[in-house]
Order: sequence, then C-alpha cells, then structure tokens
Amino acid sequence: MDLDKVIRKVPNFPKPGILFYDITSLFADPEALSYTLKKMEELYRDTEIDGVIAIESRGFLLGAPFALQKKLPLVLARKQGKLPGDIIGKSYSLEYGEETLEIHKSDLTPGKKWLIVDDLIATGGTLEAVASMIETQGAEVAGIFSVIGLPFLKYGEKIGKYEPRTLINYENECVDSK
Repeated sequence: MDLDKVIRKVPNFPKPGILFYDITSLFADPEALSYTLKKMEELYRDTEIDGVIAIESRGFLLGAPFALQKKLPLVLARKQGKLPGDIIGKSYSLEYGEETLEIHKSDLTPGKKWLIVDDLIATGGTLEAVASMIETQGAEVAGIFSVIGLPFLKYGEKIGKYEPRTLINYENECVDSK
C-alpha cells in the first residue's frame, strides 16, 4: 500500500511555508489503518516489549489496537494537567513552541521495556521527553514507532539510539507560501 496517497498534505499549516502531514485521513481509511497495524506487528515481531506508551492524541489511535492485539498494557502520555494522581512530567521544545507531557508514575514499572508510539516524528523532542520519563522511572525504551518520519529535521540526533522506525519518510516540509 502506498501510504503517501492516503496521508493528507495541508500547505501553510500551522503557519505559512509549512507542509503539514495529517494522518487523520489514514484513520478514515480502514484498509490503510489495517495495513499500518500489520506493519507495526511485522516491525516488532521479534522485539521484547512489555508495554506500549502512546502519545496524545493520534498515538492513542495506533498504540491502543497494537497493545490489545499483543495483549500488552497501554500507558498514555498526556498533555500537562490531564492526568490525576502522582505523575512524572517532562517539558520539551516543538517546532512551533513548547509542551509538557505527563505519565502516571505507577504505570512505568521499573525494568519493563516500553514501545513508544506516535503519529509523526519531526525533531524528536516529544519522543525524547517520553523516553526520558521512562528511563527516570528505571524502565527501558524497547523502541519508537511512528507512521511518518521527517528525517531532514534531524530527529536521529535526539532519539537515534532508540532505533525509531517509520513507515514513510518525507524529505521536505516546506511549501511555497505565495
């Protein structure tokens, strides 16, 4: 399947000159979503994984069915202020600002290996923040999965040691904003 034909490209969003890769169109296409989940299974068939950490919000839609299929716990990495109780949080820079993610401390069992799932890897800041929280709690990163990668933003410099895997890579995010 050619995922490029399924992924919606939105020019000049969220600001002029940026080409936004929107995977909500992938969720609207059952065949494309099924293909994506099958490819995730193939990529991680031989990887020891004790649980899945899905990043808000589109990561939830990929992480949940994968965790259910593999009979693994699913932990949510949520935006600041969305989780009650004892949490661990980490702030990070985005291409367009700053954000904080939080996870319940009790969900990150020390010694367990977690697969981090998100929709798109840009600079790697989001994934680096989640990996940091995992390691702070004495657990390990089993890998990082995303549908889309933007390697020209050099995410490998931040998260390369976790061997991020993507299904499709784009080499240029800019568009003519005129």
